[in-house]
Amino acid sequence: MKKISAAVIARDEEKKIGRALESLRGIADEIVIVDSGSADRTPEICAAYGARFVRNEWQGYRDQKQLATDLAEFEWVLSLDADEEISAELRKEILKWKDAPEDGIDGYQLPRMTRLMGKWIKHTTWYPDWQLRLFRKTSGKWTGLNIHESFSSEGETAKMSGHILHYTYSSVSEYLVQLEKFSALAAEDYLARGKQAGVLKLVLSPPAVFLKNYILKAGFLDGRAGFVVSCLSAVSTFFKLLKTEELRSRNQ
Repeated sequence: MKKISAAVIARDEEKKIGRALESLRGIADEIVIVDSGSADRTPEICAAYGARFVRNEWQGYRDQKQLATDLAEFEWVLSLDADEEISAELRKEILKWKDAPEDGIDGYQLPRMTRLMGKWIKHTTWYPDWQLRLFRKTSGKWTGLNIHESFSSEGETAKMSGHILHYTYSSVSEYLVQLEKFSALAAEDYLARGKQAGVLKLVLSPPAVFLKNYILKAGFLDGRAGFVVSCLSAVSTFFKLLKTEELRSRNQ
C-alpha cells in the first residue's frame, strides 16, 4: 500500500482546520502542518489529530508549501489547504488508488469545488478548478510568485474525479475584506511577469471577465451565487489592474 504525507499550511485557522484534518483520517499516514504564527487554538486542534506541527515565519504561499512538502516523510504528498476538505467520493478514490499497483504516474490533478453564499459553485471560471495536489514530492517543486502557487511536476500526471471541497469566504463581506490583500499581491505578480495595465484594460477587462463567467461559463445556472461570483471576478480584475497601475507609477 502506498503511504501518503498530508501537507497543510496554516495561521489562525481554528474555525476551519478541524474539518480539513478530519477529512484526512484514514487517508494520510502522517500530517505535517507548517504554521506561520497562529495565536488562536490552531496548534491545539492540530495536536489532537496527531499532526507534526512546525512553526516557520511567513515566507509566502509557495515557499511555505514547499517547506511542508520537503518535511514530508513519505514519497507521496497530498497538499490540502486549511479551508478545504476531502470529499467522500475523493476519499474512496484515494483509498482505492493506495492499494493499486504503481502505474508510472507522478501526480494527480483533483477538481476543486468552492462554496459561496451557502451554494456549491458548479459553473463560472471557479469550476472545475483543477489542482495538482497529490504528487510524488521528488517529481517537481512548488512554483508561482505571491499568489496562485501550484506544484509543477516533471513527470506524467492524471486526473481523479472526486472533489476537494473549498470553504473559502463565508460571506461576500469576507471576500471584500480580503480583496485589498489579494489584489495587491496579484498586482505585484502581474508587474513581475512584465505585464502592464493601462486605461484601456481598466475599462474593458472587468466587463469582459463578467461576461466570460456569467455567459460563456454559464454562471447564470448557479443562480444568485453565480451572478455574485461573476461580479466579484470582475471587481477583482479591476482592482488588480488599478493596483498594478499604482505600483507602476510609484516605481517610476
